[in-house]
Amino acid sequence: MSSVLISGASIAGPALAHWLRHHGLTPTVVERAPAPRPGGQAVDVRGTARQVIERMGVLDEVRAAHTGARGMAFVNASGKRTATMASDTMGDSGGAIAEIEILRGDLVRILHDQTADDVEYLFDDTITSLTETPDGVDVTFERSAPRRFDLVVGADGLHSKVRALAFGPESSFVHDMGAYTSIFSTTRREDLDGWMLMHTVPGRTAGIYPTPGGQAKAMFVFKSPEVPHDRRDDAFQRDLIARTFASDGWQVPRLLTDLKTSPDFYFDRLCQIRMDTWSRGRVVLLGDAAFCASPMAGNGTSMALVGAYLLAGELASSRDHTTAFRRYEEAMREYVTQCQEFALGGMAGLLPDSRWFIRMRDFTLRVIPHIPGAAKLFGGDLQKIANTVTLPDYPVRTP
Repeated sequence: MSSVLISGASIAGPALAHWLRHHGLTPTVVERAPAPRPGGQAVDVRGTARQVIERMGVLDEVRAAHTGARGMAFVNASGKRTATMASDTMGDSGGAIAEIEILRGDLVRILHDQTADDVEYLFDDTITSLTETPDGVDVTFERSAPRRFDLVVGADGLHSKVRALAFGPESSFVHDMGAYTSIFSTTRREDLDGWMLMHTVPGRTAGIYPTPGGQAKAMFVFKSPEVPHDRRDDAFQRDLIARTFASDGWQVPRLLTDLKTSPDFYFDRLCQIRMDTWSRGRVVLLGDAAFCASPMAGNGTSMALVGAYLLAGELASSRDHTTAFRRYEEAMREYVTQCQEFALGGMAGLLPDSRWFIRMRDFTLRVIPHIPGAAKLFGGDLQKIANTVTLPDYPVRTP
């Protein structure tokens, strides 16, 4: 149990590769993109996940790449703030914006740089088939020559190819949340002063948040039945957003103008991945491929980092991969369940159904800082959820 193929070079994959090397195992990472993917939305590192990046030796670098966000505010059509929530209102890991927030692309870069010298990366390639044998998994690739690995890890996201090959079609594991989301770079014409601004009308929310270097990201989220289309059809998706938000005020018209030409456009369905087990034979899943809570506010980055630490540690300390996979799942399951439940609860606040609910949401956010215990009552205690897992101190295995 030495050679491990990891599909996916975003966050979960390189983090797992780091810990596998730390324990004397030999990881190979295959990634469809030609290089580490830049850009992407801001992600939070919460609770126990901060201990993981500290043990990796990259905590200072991650903090240095902080987006600068220090809170979230809802605004009305004229731009007046109707409710605010500072990043520390519900604890350093409990608010809508955590103490450590970083662009996904910056975290990907840091994790790749941490592993590039001693981990084999196969960029611009993807797995095409998996065949398990008594001695390992025979893998074919789109570009590289076939190889055999002791184990295969699917860390390739919500639309995981490894999951499809080893477990079956995506539709068997998707729990739809009834909405779409989009994120892209936008021009920054105002001083956000570290605040994420969001404007809500019934069933949809538009937002803008600061990023390093004086830049900004736009965000659109809206309720909708699933609209059949090719998920790689950017033109259709951009048009769908433009039509959905065409009547909204605030800065939405400007953001829709930037939407037309933004080079880093992201669009996907809000959904969760729910599975009874994350392993089958010599194949195991990690991160969004196994337990996506939500592409937004689902604690996905933290779960990926914690899961990578636990999976590598169990593989290094267990007598066989079957035991390791079982112990990894036992350590993660309650944490994942709580994160997924929290994400479902947050949908009502993000996408209220009525103007009355919007007013009640904003009123609640205004009073939370002034009532002892209100943050936990209304916020679901994300601070506690983020610290569900206690990290074991795994012994380092000598080769």
